[in-house]
Amino acid sequence: MTGRGLTLLLMLAAGITSPAFGQGALFTSWRAGMTDAEPACEIQYLGADTVVIRQSITTNFEAPFLYLLIGKSRALLVDSGAGGFALRPVIDAILAARGTPDLPLVVAHSNAHGDHIAGDAELAARPATTVIDHSPGAVATAFGMAHWPEGRGSIDLGGRRLTIIATPGHEPAHIMVHDPANRLLLTGDTLYPGRLYVPIDQFAVWRASIDRAAAFARRHRLRALLGAHIEMRRTAGEDYAGAALRHPDEHILELPAATLFELQAAVAGMTGEPVRQTHADFIIVPRWPH
Repeated sequence: MTGRGLTLLLMLAAGITSPAFGQGALFTSWRAGMTDAEPACEIQYLGADTVVIRQSITTNFEAPFLYLLIGKSRALLVDSGAGGFALRPVIDAILAARGTPDLPLVVAHSNAHGDHIAGDAELAARPATTVIDHSPGAVATAFGMAHWPEGRGSIDLGGRRLTIIATPGHEPAHIMVHDPANRLLLTGDTLYPGRLYVPIDQFAVWRASIDRAAAFARRHRLRALLGAHIEMRRTAGEDYAGAALRHPDEHILELPAATLFELQAAVAGMTGEPVRQTHADFIIVPRWPH
């Protein structure tokens, strides 16, 4: 069997679909749990070195999106999923397919909730792999952020430098990642087409993070915001029931930068505690701390 054939076999064994490019939108439609035979994950590419992996709803209702950003000297994986499927073979197959099977890997997290870190132990066993710890201090150190959450950090992947923005509130170690080559801002759980959960006792912190991210977005020409989940339908303001295992008529993943400014304006209008508020592409959902 040829090397390419073996790579494709590994990809199929890992449940990866063929790479695809969106027509008009950045991506084609995701599978969204609409068949019982859905593979454990799906990948789509934005160029050869920017890979978006979606964990299937059939493995976990959160169906998180993971982002693999590849440079000349190492790669960064943002989030390791919710568990329930083998992630390492997916990463290894992607890197092998581009002829860099031994490329060092850094694993970071948009936030430290369980649906973003479950694959850490599996990846930690991979050679030349660094898994960043989940505390704000560890994240700040890893990305050279001297004054968390103010200021910004960075990571150089080799010919590809990414900017890290601290955005705590939803979770204390939450970050966003700016990819200037593709003009993308990875927004994690702070903003995506779905329910934006806000701990009521962290509202001021969350609001400051949104202001920080919006200020950054105004200084950079962003192509799109890419979050960690999809929980909305294409119909404006409609979401799926909690833990829904099928997403008919699912909202697209990407959001325009204007959505971040819309969120900022909505939050600025709230005094005291946050209130539930439905918008076309997201819903603000206050939560009492556990």
